[in-house]
Amino acid sequence: SDKEELKKPRKKSASVCGFPISIFFIVVNEFCERFSYYGMRAVLVLYFKYFLGWDDDLSTTIYHTFVALCYLTPILGAIVADSWLGKFKTIVYLSIVYALGQVVLAVSAIHDITDTNKDGNPDNMTFHVALSMVGLLLIALGTGGIKPCVAAFGGDQFEDHQEKQRGTFFSIFYLSINAGSLLSTVITPILRAQECGIHTQRECYPLAFGVPAALMVVALIVFIIGSGMYNKTAPQGNIMVKVCKCVGFAVKNRFRHRSSQYPKREHWMDWADEKYDKLLIAQVKMVLKVLFLYIPLPMFWALFDQQVISFLFTLSTYPVVIFNITNYGLKTQPDQMQTVNPILILVLVPIMDSMVYPLIAKCNLNFSPLKRMTVGMFLAAMAFVSAGLVQLQIDETLPKFPTGNDGQVKFINMINGGPLNVVAGVNEFTLQPFDANQDYLTFAEPFNLKIGSGPGETVDLLDASRNTIVINGNMLFFHLQFQDITAKPEKGSNSIRFLNGFNSVLNVSVGSQSFGDIITNNMSKYVDIPQGEAKFHIMDTTGNECVYTLMLGFGSSFTLIIPSTFAFGENCANNVRTVVDIQPNSVHMALQIPQYFLITAGEVVFSVTGLEFSYSQAPSNMKSVLQAGWLLTVAVGNIVVLIVAEAATLEDQWAEYILFASLLVFVCIVFAIMAYFYTYTDPVKIEAQFAIIEPEEKEKNRRESLEMARRDSVKHRNADRRGSRSSFQEQKGRETKM
Repeated sequence: SDKEELKKPRKKSASVCGFPISIFFIVVNEFCERFSYYGMRAVLVLYFKYFLGWDDDLSTTIYHTFVALCYLTPILGAIVADSWLGKFKTIVYLSIVYALGQVVLAVSAIHDITDTNKDGNPDNMTFHVALSMVGLLLIALGTGGIKPCVAAFGGDQFEDHQEKQRGTFFSIFYLSINAGSLLSTVITPILRAQECGIHTQRECYPLAFGVPAALMVVALIVFIIGSGMYNKTAPQGNIMVKVCKCVGFAVKNRFRHRSSQYPKREHWMDWADEKYDKLLIAQVKMVLKVLFLYIPLPMFWALFDQQVISFLFTLSTYPVVIFNITNYGLKTQPDQMQTVNPILILVLVPIMDSMVYPLIAKCNLNFSPLKRMTVGMFLAAMAFVSAGLVQLQIDETLPKFPTGNDGQVKFINMINGGPLNVVAGVNEFTLQPFDANQDYLTFAEPFNLKIGSGPGETVDLLDASRNTIVINGNMLFFHLQFQDITAKPEKGSNSIRFLNGFNSVLNVSVGSQSFGDIITNNMSKYVDIPQGEAKFHIMDTTGNECVYTLMLGFGSSFTLIIPSTFAFGENCANNVRTVVDIQPNSVHMALQIPQYFLITAGEVVFSVTGLEFSYSQAPSNMKSVLQAGWLLTVAVGNIVVLIVAEAATLEDQWAEYILFASLLVFVCIVFAIMAYFYTYTDPVKIEAQFAIIEPEEKEKNRRESLEMARRDSVKHRNADRRGSRSSFQEQKGRETKM
């Protein structure tokens, strides 16, 4: 039985360098599981946006809902582990569910399943959405369910005197998490960028999700292999139900005795001692004290998880959001940039453990766990302040796109002759042949346009539009109006188009992409081209070819002019003119190093310490429950992101960062005050005290019960004697009367 199991002495596990061998299986298992989780999560948002076709808002909502669910289900896993199955079986069973969810998600990303017309796009999107949601639900149940058990199970492998080794284990455990995260966020984006498909090739999401699924299977196998070496603590009954009933009884009993005639008790939980034993009440007190301390913590995770989703959309659209070590001169997949965080963690965790903390200790400074967590929260707030400052710098380089009733226009002179004078509204300027004015002009109303000596005319622009007016003709000037793009190109690509002023139809291509046939005095469509050297092949109807080379940065847009003076030949490329519609990104990525360093340093100081603190302050039968409570703060943090993002309608991104930073600073102050009044406990000593006290109390209660029973027995015998004497006297009286 469970009680008999608990009475058995702990199994002496083989050790290496003072550490049980069993923890190495646990660390490897955690590495593989985190590779699986973060690898899937690295491409999840892009899967929502580009495969399922969801917009940014819906993708953000589903993403944060999924993450919140992943950190809500630990409560369920903790209850199952501590109450029924034990940590080992809970990890095994829910890992199977986890792996199944990863497989289902990978299958949902196979577009060929419903691509009946073989165009590369699923024809039954409902099927893919439903399958992916089922997969994500299974993953959330699996990863959340095992999350509180693995760390606590690792802590169970140590003896009570191995407190130092246990602390080192939690640091190694956190390193394994980030090592898995690092490799997965490098590898899975590369896999996603590959093209695969039976009929039509497209980004390979099945492979990007399939490899994490395989790693989850490996994690399960590794964990099972170490089964014979583990110290397995048997579950101690439905502890969560006991705790809830105990708390409920204490509240109800306190309410019933709220009158001033009843003496006060030291703690409100002491009102439960009429029904529950003192050990359980003491354990509940320890748990509630820590959970109360967790109340401010979700704000840290709100900031930390917000930067993940924002980062991905930053790189897939344009650089205006937090933590965008964007594609400013950097050749990378946007989702690969998430590797910066785990790289810094792998560097900072050993530095903190082996240098910073020992140095602080030598200076006789009391840098307690709660003080570390306070510092971590403050560092995260400073990261967002840094991000806000960088955002202001980025905003200055972004094009001002038209909004509302405004329209913008740029002019290109395609006349081969002298300079051309142009008057547009109140703006007057001169255009050289085959050139354009540098900046777009903005008009809220129709404006008068006068070209050279020609008559003026009224031009009305569409609301919130960008336009290019091409001026052509000889003696009689005429112009053509074309629509320009009104947003930064996505994924850091460059939007390029050609204006054909040549006296022949031209066909332009770059790599596998084609601009199509461009007739004279007409503009081609925009084609998105990645960063790097682009070679444009220009051909006429007779087969003449010219190769024009242009070095492209990130996020730019150009109109390439082929003038009427263009001629095929050796120097043909010199005749092509370039007009900049949107400048390439120019903010240096080094400006964003401080915010990455600050948020990662904050995570190391806050999260690693929080894991160890949660374990050290938890009673022996509630380790997983308190770990789940710690993870619950992450879930609430993701919910906070959704609420604040919806409630705070701030137009400027930098203002939103400062808002989040201000909220975290306020919460940090509240937490520091709460931590100041917190008293650290040693659950082992407290439980040991009750183990000594309770037998004495039971013996005392037994003696009191025996004494009361003896007194009751004497009382009953005396009553019987008095009753017998009274009956005898009554009988004698009746005989006398007769």
